[in-house]
Amino acid sequence: MTATRLEPGTPAPDFSLLDQDGKTVSLVDLRGRKVVLYFYPAAMTPGCTTQACDFRDSISSLQGAGYTVVGVSRDEPAKLKKFQERDGLTFELLSDPDHAVHAAYGTWGEKMNYGKVVEGVIRSTFVLDEDGVITLAQYNVKATGHVARLRKTLGIDG
Repeated sequence: MTATRLEPGTPAPDFSLLDQDGKTVSLVDLRGRKVVLYFYPAAMTPGCTTQACDFRDSISSLQGAGYTVVGVSRDEPAKLKKFQERDGLTFELLSDPDHAVHAAYGTWGEKMNYGKVVEGVIRSTFVLDEDGVITLAQYNVKATGHVARLRKTLGIDG
C-alpha cells in the first residue's frame, strides 16, 4: 500500500492529538503561525534523537523566522515526555498511536528497511503557512543533516 502524498498548496489535514503533557493540540490551535510539522518513527532511537536534537539546536533560528516546530510519532505521551526531558527538547511532541494522522499526511506506508519492504513511518517534514496550507512537503528525509537542509531551503541562516 503506497501512501498518498500531499503537495504544496494543499490544506494540511486537520488533527487533534495529545502532546507530551497529555494536553490536546489541534491544527487549528496553530493557525496564525508558520509550522514545521515533522513525522518520525520512534522516540529515543538513534536517528530520531539526532533529528530531534538538530531541531532543538536550531529552534532559536526557526522561531526567529516565525516557525513553530512540532514533532509527531506513534509513541504514547509518557514516552514523549521522557524523550523531551532526556534530550532537553523545547518544542511539542504529539502522540498518534493509531497512525491515523500519519496516514492523512501520507507518512505511513511501505518503505525499504535494511533491504526489505516493510510498512511503517516514512520520516517526513511539512511546512505550513499561517492558514494551515502546506508550502513544503518532504518525504523520506534522512535524519542526519535534515534540519540544516530545511533551514537552507527556507532561507534561514544560523
